Amino acid sequence: MHILQNLVQMTGQRDHLRLELSVLSTFLQLPRITNVRALELLKLDDEYWVRPRTWQQAGQLVSAPQDFANDPQRFALHELPYLHACIANKQQQAQHSPGIGQHIIWLPVWMHDQVRACVEITQSEPISAHSLDVITGVFNVYQNYQSLLDYSERDALTGLLNRKTFDEHLLRFAAAAQTTASEEFSWLAVIDIDHFKQVNDRFGHLFGDEVLILVANLLRTAFGSQHRIFRFGGEEFVVLMPPSLKEAARAALEAFRNLLAAHEFPQVGRVTVSVGFAGAKLSSPVEILGQADQALYYAKENGRNRVCHYECLQDQGLLQNSQVSHDDVELF
Repeated sequence: MHILQNLVQMTGQRDHLRLELSVLSTFLQLPRITNVRALELLKLDDEYWVRPRTWQQAGQLVSAPQDFANDPQRFALHELPYLHACIANKQQQAQHSPGIGQHIIWLPVWMHDQVRACVEITQSEPISAHSLDVITGVFNVYQNYQSLLDYSERDALTGLLNRKTFDEHLLRFAAAAQTTASEEFSWLAVIDIDHFKQVNDRFGHLFGDEVLILVANLLRTAFGSQHRIFRFGGEEFVVLMPPSLKEAARAALEAFRNLLAAHEFPQVGRVTVSVGFAGAKLSSPVEILGQADQALYYAKENGRNRVCHYECLQDQGLLQNSQVSHDDVELF
């Protein structure tokens, strides 16, 4: 009965992290389970890395901060050889008993033929067939609901994260940025396709949609899995970039701009983008977005097909106190 109540609670979640906490709590209600963890996986330089994202500490479930790259707890996947082999062979589970009273099962979360996370469960006794059925049953409900949440967060045309999920990501992004103690900052970039209305007017909306899809694919190519890429609306995209120096952030954005400018779009030909970006320092989320938007507006008003940084423009006295509007939110 407790499991059913937990499953009801689990499927009532509307956020990936809360859903993760809920399924781990459900597993802890099962007999003989002594420990649970949710592991996050990320591919860096052609190698998978792992870090504990949620784990049990002093009887409570706690979660890691947002920034994977700087997490001291991360380690190479090959340090868990059974899980490494499981993922390499695209299997649904792996088991290992490293000692008396320690029997571990790993359940990778497969989405779009990739593993982003894994549930690790430790039992005090060997995992029986009945116990395995219950564990995999709960896990399958969790994985199916993860897929539903992921689908609801994606833009239907491009497959990028959608506008609906942007606010929550931006809040976490800004909160994580406050903990950065070096000269490296997280960055927010707003990217707008130049003269996109002319593409639709001249070639039609089908070719316009194809341009949007190809731009989204080029964004995925240019920016790694540590970046969060959104279709903000229409022909506008937003990239949340992990901590780096300003020069590195600008270089990455310039590389994308050049990549796209060199791409030959079917029927349409060449397309360019304008980019504005700002650092997430001590500003509020709305201010960060507004600053990047002002830099974008300057880029579009001054030649297009260029990357502009808010603070550089401000230091040069090139920005005026202008109002930038984003749907129902006005930024000053």
